[in-house]
Amino acid sequence: MRIAVTGSHRTGKSTLIADLVEMLPGFAAVPEPYELLEEEGWESGETPTLEDYERQLARSLDLLADDRQDAIFERCPLDFVGYALCCPDGESFDAQDWLPRIRPAMASLSLVVFVPVEDPDRIALPPSEDRGFRLLVDERLREIVRDDSFGLDLEVVEVSGSRRRRADTVIARIRDARASPGASRR
Repeated sequence: MRIAVTGSHRTGKSTLIADLVEMLPGFAAVPEPYELLEEEGWESGETPTLEDYERQLARSLDLLADDRQDAIFERCPLDFVGYALCCPDGESFDAQDWLPRIRPAMASLSLVVFVPVEDPDRIALPPSEDRGFRLLVDERLREIVRDDSFGLDLEVVEVSGSRRRRADTVIARIRDARASPGASRR
């Protein structure tokens, strides 16, 4: 099973992934593209540009091209589409150009876990954080992932609430999927 955890920044994705890896023996966490790119020597500016998001999108597509099983990916290509569309240069980003690569990559996932920004926020934001940008990305990801604006027909579960509730929601969805492997997606 291949799972991607998606959402705007500072929503608890990393914490959820750590909890799931602990609860799902044999599953491995796959770090987000940003971290992997940094390990490889890539440097992004303090404020990421459209080019930075496109680089992360390409790296995310490469990660999903690997056929590893029992993996939980921190972020997926749709995260970077959302960020690219919301960044200052976003009007020049054409998601349709990327869809031929995004479709098969996303189809390789068994489940997409959407972690939205909650009200009240579960994670304190530092004063330097651009709250408006974070909320804009959250709104865009809701459209792309939850509302399926690209017609990708993904199996999506949205999580909210306590740490335990989020993990339990995902575990329950996994159990349901394993109990009825022929069930329709969505």
